[in-house]
Amino acid sequence: MPSRPNHADPLEMQHRLFAELSRMFGEEVPLYDKSLEVNAVCNRAVCDLLALRYEGLHISDERLAKTSAERHGAIRIGRADEFRWIGRFFARFAMEPHNFYALTSVGAKSQPVISTAFRSVTHPEHRVFSSLLRTDFFDSETAQRLEGLLEGRRVFSDEAKALIEKAEREGGLCREDAEALIREGTARIFKWTGEARDHGLYTHLCDSGFKIAADIACFGAHHLNHLTPNTLCMDLFTSAMKWRMGEIDASRFRDRAHRALERTVQGADRDTLRLLFKHLTRADAASFGDRTPGPEAVGDLVDRLVEQLSAPAFDLTTIDHNGFKDSTEGPSWDTPILLRQDAYRALSERVLFTNNDGSTIEAVHTARFGEIEQRAYATTVAGRAMYDACLANAQRAESDDPGLAHRDIEAYENAYASFFERFPKTLPELLEQGLVYACYEPTDRGLASRESIETTDLCELVRLGYVACEGLRYEDFLPVSAAGIFASNLNQYGTRSTAQRIPTHTQDVLEEVLGRPIIDADAVYRGMQADSILRTYEALGLTDRLDAATREQLEADGSALPNDAASTPTSVTEIEA
Repeated sequence: MPSRPNHADPLEMQHRLFAELSRMFGEEVPLYDKSLEVNAVCNRAVCDLLALRYEGLHISDERLAKTSAERHGAIRIGRADEFRWIGRFFARFAMEPHNFYALTSVGAKSQPVISTAFRSVTHPEHRVFSSLLRTDFFDSETAQRLEGLLEGRRVFSDEAKALIEKAEREGGLCREDAEALIREGTARIFKWTGEARDHGLYTHLCDSGFKIAADIACFGAHHLNHLTPNTLCMDLFTSAMKWRMGEIDASRFRDRAHRALERTVQGADRDTLRLLFKHLTRADAASFGDRTPGPEAVGDLVDRLVEQLSAPAFDLTTIDHNGFKDSTEGPSWDTPILLRQDAYRALSERVLFTNNDGSTIEAVHTARFGEIEQRAYATTVAGRAMYDACLANAQRAESDDPGLAHRDIEAYENAYASFFERFPKTLPELLEQGLVYACYEPTDRGLASRESIETTDLCELVRLGYVACEGLRYEDFLPVSAAGIFASNLNQYGTRSTAQRIPTHTQDVLEEVLGRPIIDADAVYRGMQADSILRTYEALGLTDRLDAATREQLEADGSALPNDAASTPTSVTEIEA
């Protein structure tokens, strides 16, 4: 049913929801708010450095706040009916399930959950990685205890269900009802209470290596496990956090900050600018003048960072924490694909357990952590296969010396990057090898030369200046990285199924739970690329010169796009950040 004129816009509702979730999480986890402040300082330094590199580039504080405000969260859910309600809840905010992740089968880092990520197809500023506990991962006795405990809880109130059902009937909600649904999210569905049940089962699960299951089953709601901001330079942020958390000294921070900023300015071409800042158009990027900041420019920025972060407000040693991860998950720092993730480790928080007999026990629970991410280009099937192979080699080498990242981070980063040398480091090279996705559009020069263009080779058309391209940013998740984040934060590096018969979990299982299909994000990237190529060929008068097989494949890929994605401008920079 189409929405009515007086209905709240779902994307505006989404931004309101995440602003309120961020406020809520900051109240619950003071270190989260401080990490946002550290990230803001680091992101500003990156912007100022890029402005020295490109004359005319200026990222205002307001624009930077929008860029940094992007969030993704994570929740863990116990029952199938709860998961379906979660899907219906997020649908009210224009967020749909993307990709299936079977964390039950990621080797040594396996966990007893299957997952999907809710986000908008065309405006993916915010995401929630949502995991469902699989009790069939456990032996029958443990599974029965889990199911018995979960059966009695009630996460969604009658009011929340009524609002969701009303929105489904009427095609949306008025602003008052929209705000009420947002309040349900922050006051009940995702709120941390510090209250849990059945300390005996909790202890059994934790001692057996199933801390994630304990976090899901023994609490009465889906409390956010993390809410992740967007950083422009992962290595700068992580070194700043480690310094102010007391893990490295100011001298080591200086060295690492200097290295991170030098890498940033060396690798920041115009394609990188458009990857980092969604509001920049191709014309904007082309208009900037070239400059070469000297070593003193980086040194001055590092001095400023040290001065700013030395303020008492950034003394994170005064806040309870369990330290920061030793190394970053994902590709190497110089390989602009997919995403890099890091985190401060899960906090130890006081919890009051109520047992079945009414007795209470005060204990400590460790589950909620502070993740950070830096996103890059979405890979094709070939690019993802190459990434997986590089990552597997890097992880095998890492297992031979697991303490290297802690002892010598520079040596670790150099060794890690060596396993990704196969990857080109610029967008044109990545596209020429078919490793990442992009959207294309004809240039003014191409349109003016419409009658004289002799080639249909896309890369050649780009080189000749007839076609412009923009790399598509990766908006989804990496299951191995997610499992690595889970494992390092819980200090439990994976679990084995205790079921008598090892279960197999497929996408069909989660789609049946949701009552709807899960979107294949790769098909969306491929479809956006194909749709843009067809439009470009049509504009340049080249469509009839394509061979039949190429044209049929492009049309098939383009037809797989959801309707709202197909009608969206192919240039992602036209989407407001």
